[in-house]
Amino acid sequence: MRIVFCGTPEFAVPTLRGLLANPEFAVAAVVTQPDRPRGRGQRVSVSAVKEVAADAVRIYQPESVKSDGAYDFFAEIQPDAVVIIAYGQIIPRRLLEIPRLGWMNLHASLLPKYRGAAPIAWAIINGESTTGLTTMRLDPGLDTGPILMQREIAIGSDETAPELAKRMAELGAPLVVESLIKLERGEIRPIPQESTQASYAPMLTKEQGRIDWSLTAGEIYYRIRGLAPWPGTFSTFRGRLCHIWGRPSAPAATAGPALKAIAQDAGTLIVSDAAIEVICGKGTRLQIESVQIEGRKRVSGQEFVNGARLGSGERFGV
Repeated sequence: MRIVFCGTPEFAVPTLRGLLANPEFAVAAVVTQPDRPRGRGQRVSVSAVKEVAADAVRIYQPESVKSDGAYDFFAEIQPDAVVIIAYGQIIPRRLLEIPRLGWMNLHASLLPKYRGAAPIAWAIINGESTTGLTTMRLDPGLDTGPILMQREIAIGSDETAPELAKRMAELGAPLVVESLIKLERGEIRPIPQESTQASYAPMLTKEQGRIDWSLTAGEIYYRIRGLAPWPGTFSTFRGRLCHIWGRPSAPAATAGPALKAIAQDAGTLIVSDAAIEVICGKGTRLQIESVQIEGRKRVSGQEFVNGARLGSGERFGV
């Protein structure tokens, strides 16, 4: 089967490797985003997909896949199918019509749940215990095409977004291969999505990382895991921005008068020999594991206490 592969980040790499290694497929070309300056030094870097494909197949990096040049490229190759994973551009209808088996997308949710740019992050942020992978036939909408195959995946109780993404990327590779083979054999009947059941996973923004201490410690922990590594979870301390990592404390057996007095304000710090904790919504507490104040290195909770000469009663968020 003659394939064109479109993808850009690390999440797409396992599937590309799987297709290149499988004798059922001939990867005629790889399409990925142009090399761009990244990081503080603005050094030009290539995509994770390009690094894998560089010595194996023809590479095409259009500024816009909507251009006439892009159309001519796909029309010249005439692939049987195009596999697209986190490519980073919207595909115009005239390109969708070129391959005889269509464009197949691997999406990191059980569609129609979590359509959009950040399904892994939002599944964790929303406290889901399961998520999944979907292969779908691409159409002009936003993750609205008919479903080919799906696999449900449990989310670990402490799993972060990068950890889950890495696991899902590896599990997605064989699902794409199986879907392509069954589609070619006529063993899959594409199933239209039930749009009334759709939910959305919009692109992450920096401000979504700001901690709302009125949430419960469990809800904040979902955000710590789901918003890693960017934008991370942060608050302010003595007027300075600080990133925070932690996990819910075990419920206290008793709460003395002093604790009850300061526990009224979410964001209040409680310092003891055993731990540094923050009062959250509904009286729950988040145990602080590490902190990074802007312009400084990340330190443990105890190092933060010692360096700031911290005492109970101070607050995050001010």
